[in-house]
Amino acid sequence: MKIYVPMDSAAKALGAEDVVAALRAEAPDADIIRTGTRGMIWLEPLVEVEIDGVRHGFGPAEPSDAAAILDGTSAKALGPVEDLEWMKRQTRLTFARVGVIDPLSLDDYEAHGGLKGLRVALDLSAQQIVDEVKTSGLRGRGGAGFPTGIKWQTVHDAEAPQKYIVCNADEGDSGTFADRMVMEGDPFTLIEGMAIAGLGVGATRGYVYLRSEYPDAIAVMTRAVELARAAGVLGSDILGSGRAFDMEIRKGAGAYVCGEETSLLNSLEGKRGVVRAKPPLPALEGFLGRPTVVNNVISLATVPVIFEKGAQHYADFGLGRSRGTVTLQIAGNVARGGLFETAFGISLGEVVNDLGGGTVSGRPVKAVQVGGPLGAYMPVSKFDTPLGYEEFDQAGGLIGHAGLTVFDDRTDMLGMARFAMEFCAVESCGKCTPCRIGAVRGVETLDRIAEGDAAALPLLTDLCETMTDGSLCALGGFTPFPVMSAVTHFPDDFARQKEAAE
Repeated sequence: MKIYVPMDSAAKALGAEDVVAALRAEAPDADIIRTGTRGMIWLEPLVEVEIDGVRHGFGPAEPSDAAAILDGTSAKALGPVEDLEWMKRQTRLTFARVGVIDPLSLDDYEAHGGLKGLRVALDLSAQQIVDEVKTSGLRGRGGAGFPTGIKWQTVHDAEAPQKYIVCNADEGDSGTFADRMVMEGDPFTLIEGMAIAGLGVGATRGYVYLRSEYPDAIAVMTRAVELARAAGVLGSDILGSGRAFDMEIRKGAGAYVCGEETSLLNSLEGKRGVVRAKPPLPALEGFLGRPTVVNNVISLATVPVIFEKGAQHYADFGLGRSRGTVTLQIAGNVARGGLFETAFGISLGEVVNDLGGGTVSGRPVKAVQVGGPLGAYMPVSKFDTPLGYEEFDQAGGLIGHAGLTVFDDRTDMLGMARFAMEFCAVESCGKCTPCRIGAVRGVETLDRIAEGDAAALPLLTDLCETMTDGSLCALGGFTPFPVMSAVTHFPDDFARQKEAAE
């Protein structure tokens, strides 16, 4: 009997280890395989039992459910997992193996299409590799959506004795967990993607900058790199090709600002995590002053499928200039939270009300913050906005890392605006004036509004414009998104200021 139980951090937090212990006690001879999560977090711990070659789900499981799960009498039976509506509606490209395979089995990885992309890339020239990424339309999945192929081309064209691939795995935005899910559930796809990137730009060395708050991801990625190196996927002779690429895992120190690429590079070099002025761009003078590709986990983990299935196959999904799939991370006050991978173009309302099932509290949705703690608060009136970089920008928001946090009608948006400003003030590296001074003044101004100061609201607007114009990094530059979206879309929450003016 084969039983699959996630070893993902979310599943563990919800009691997966106790469930595994109970299953082992009931069936000591069963083959219990640990996987990543399928992304249906509201069903975790999700136990899957193979019946006639089909994996049937049971969840959310508790230790007391073990006997009934094994004898087929459990009331928590869900049927074949692949037939569940949440799974059937997805377009799983980046996450095709997550929740399916043993994350640390290279044999399992290859049996499910792993390393096909790398083998294709090994038969291409460096420029052909870069061109394929350009054709795919892949854009950065960690923030502003910069075209990945253009970044690679810049590093490819740069002359230097050494180049680097740096993976930004400092997933610090609240409500985001896609990077962690890939690293814990399918680490070899990130390794393969980084190796392809190295072949494309002429880099022989790579680093994964992984946030210290992810101990399970650190352990899985560290072991995966060791296994890949031992199998010849990494090293001086990749898969017997005579071409070289190796990498290592570096643990961050818990600073949110190190999610900004130049601050990350400083930290990676052993320096204080502060933002660098640009130019020069990291693509020309990055890690140790050498040309460096800095990409997010999802961006790099998507590269293997582009080469396995072809760039045009990937580009055929999506909307406008947003090609391929978006990995939606649905969180907050929502009935069905989790990860859902689909083509760009789905509407915000469909994500929240259909996929997420509305609020877990049962109350009306008031707002959804998209793009992390510095993303805009989108009101229900914006729910017809399609998920696409340009489309969201035109609606006054940003997709960022595609994390969505749902709020119900009891939420005080003045308080949320204050939280965003305070978050920026606390997490800033303190180097540039917009963050160092602007965020602090912003908190003070919001407190004045809360106390009914009629003159404070226009000051807040002016302050946000200054922060947008003058910031070096994402913190100060993006803080106006949550603050001004709260002011604009939820004026009733600022009624105390209006009452004072009257």
